[in-house]
Amino acid sequence: MNPLAGNRIRLRHLRTFVEVARQEGIGKAAATLHVSQPAVTKAIQELEEMLGAALFLREGRRVRLTAAGEVFLPNAAQALTAIQRGVESVTAGDSGPPIRVGALPTVSARVMPAAVAALIREPGAPPLRIVTGENDVLLERLRSGALDLVVGRLAEPERMTGFYFEHLYSEQVVFAVRPGHPLARPGADAFAGLAGFPLLLPPPGSIIRPLVERFLLVHAVSRPSTIIETVSDSFGRAFVRGGDAVWAISEGVVANDLADGTLAALPLDTSATAGPVGLTMRTDASPPSGFDKVVLAIRRTAQALTGRKTNGPAE
Repeated sequence: MNPLAGNRIRLRHLRTFVEVARQEGIGKAAATLHVSQPAVTKAIQELEEMLGAALFLREGRRVRLTAAGEVFLPNAAQALTAIQRGVESVTAGDSGPPIRVGALPTVSARVMPAAVAALIREPGAPPLRIVTGENDVLLERLRSGALDLVVGRLAEPERMTGFYFEHLYSEQVVFAVRPGHPLARPGADAFAGLAGFPLLLPPPGSIIRPLVERFLLVHAVSRPSTIIETVSDSFGRAFVRGGDAVWAISEGVVANDLADGTLAALPLDTSATAGPVGLTMRTDASPPSGFDKVVLAIRRTAQALTGRKTNGPAE
């Protein structure tokens, strides 16, 4: 490596490299960065020349990191995060940079509104940035330093390396339908009739997909002829309300809809699908100012909503 390479590397090189690594493709990275594919390719080639090492192996449209790329990725991600935090520290004035919280849609709908409302009533509340997304995506952003905290499901053991998980409560899957749905009527056999209606499912790779698949298998439910995969709660809510589709979704996403009667849950015992929801934090990161206040507000809200004492330290 050229000893002066570090002086020539620019932010665009780091941003491009990190995004290509995250997307595992030039085209997807270009779309996310709002630049052309040749611009992405050029930035990667310049970075590889400066480092004197190949960072990616090309496999058709897909790329994967080389050993050198694997070594460089966490450092590049941390550098970008440090710069962003520095900019936020200066532009935020006395309030400091925001605490960046990633939350699953179920948590964003059920826990975060009350937690944020409680937090901002307290003096000296830190600024917040709430990001909603899929569990795996949020955990990757936490690992790279783009988030300070994730409130979501407990991931598989291999994805939890370098993380600490604090259990807040358990949540199960429900099969949501419109009020008056044929399977929700008294005397209807929901298990026997389930295969006859369109079923909305989270895509493969999501946390609850294998729980739903196992539940259907255990209860010998035939695979519906129409399956629609989606992570959009707004689409799911609108589609189910407008027809006879059934939506397999985490209870928290539709808790308000069930409470106000705009959706109904099929009378199925889905307790076997329950899984832990909690706080995921990096074990190697120093929490930013105000972090403890955010965590405490989330703990208290989860306890109030579920009646369960959380695992946090004694107050």
